[in-house]
Amino acid sequence: MLHMKLKVLLAILLLVIVSQAPFAYRRYRLAKLRTAIQQFTAQRTPANSENQYVDYQGVIHVHSFLGGHSTGTFSELVAAAKTNELDFVIMTEHPQPNFDTSAMTLNGIHDGVLFINGNEVASANGDRLLLIPGAANAATDSSRQTKEIVDEQKRNGGFSFVAYPSESRNWQSTNATGVEVYNLFTNAQEIRPVVMFFDGLWSYRSYADLMFANFFARPAENLKRWDQTMLQTKNKLVAVAGNDAHSNVGVNLNDGAGKQLIGLKLDPYERSFRVVRTHVLIKKGISLTRDSLLEALALGHCYLSFDIFSNASGFDFSISNSDKIMGDEITTAAQARLMVKTPFPSRVVLIRNGDAVAQASGTNLDFAIDGPGIYRVEAYLDSLPSPISAQPWIISNPVYVR
Repeated sequence: MLHMKLKVLLAILLLVIVSQAPFAYRRYRLAKLRTAIQQFTAQRTPANSENQYVDYQGVIHVHSFLGGHSTGTFSELVAAAKTNELDFVIMTEHPQPNFDTSAMTLNGIHDGVLFINGNEVASANGDRLLLIPGAANAATDSSRQTKEIVDEQKRNGGFSFVAYPSESRNWQSTNATGVEVYNLFTNAQEIRPVVMFFDGLWSYRSYADLMFANFFARPAENLKRWDQTMLQTKNKLVAVAGNDAHSNVGVNLNDGAGKQLIGLKLDPYERSFRVVRTHVLIKKGISLTRDSLLEALALGHCYLSFDIFSNASGFDFSISNSDKIMGDEITTAAQARLMVKTPFPSRVVLIRNGDAVAQASGTNLDFAIDGPGIYRVEAYLDSLPSPISAQPWIISNPVYVR
């Protein structure tokens, strides 16, 4: 009998060891990734002093307690932005029927960080839009068509960005300013709770930030819709990253009395602000203000990057022998070339009208312009180990060649 019990216990022990082996390996993989990032940082190329633009980094699509889906406070938001050395934060509060959340949220300079007020609304069509700035009547947008909301925002001098573009079906025929080609919250929904629970047991204490690498994936469907819409409509469409920061995603294990035994918070503001950012380029000599930031953003003078793997500040995608950069439009010129500069050695993929047409590796690259088209680039850090090497680090806005 004792012998049988021992065999059962050994079998259970073996089963536990086998079941945990993948998570131990994933922890080992994150350790290698962190070491590689630390070594990689030493390879940073100094910023080009001749660059005509200043790179301002910030986050877009951020919520607080005002909208009802978050418990995040203003003090937490400001502290997280300051810790991450952000230049700007664009708030997109969920509207409420009895008060104007965009008027009540953070706005202006707070502890050296520029905050801009906005709303996230859902139209009667089921599309979701980020309105910058927000509006007192945002709560009524649920009864209006997407096009009506976008047009009114434009008439009032504001901007509208499409959130969750793969889920929103009616925005492609509107004149929206831009589209959220990556959304951190949407990506995080791919997490399987059981897997994340055991990942957390193994890795959270040492590699909480880098656990993002285990589920990070290129937003292929969003990028496809963005490329197709620009090609079909011939309109400019600015790409941004959506942090969708609520500080409310995690896995908890409670006892029968409701007391938390284990809690893994995946998206505190400080972490979500570190993962992905939108970088906006403003000409030297022009101060960072609400107006200058929104103007540059609307022009598409911006790119998004997953700075958790390495800060992308200093990235440049421009036209040779001109002051034209991403977001700008040019006519075909025989001598013009597409210039790409990255702060770290990268593999850069050139995409024309949605198709990859060329690639090269380095920090200072150039590509030929093969006739009219919508040209953008994606940069990859192939020297970083799995699971990051095959995922994009930078996604630029396009240069439009007519």
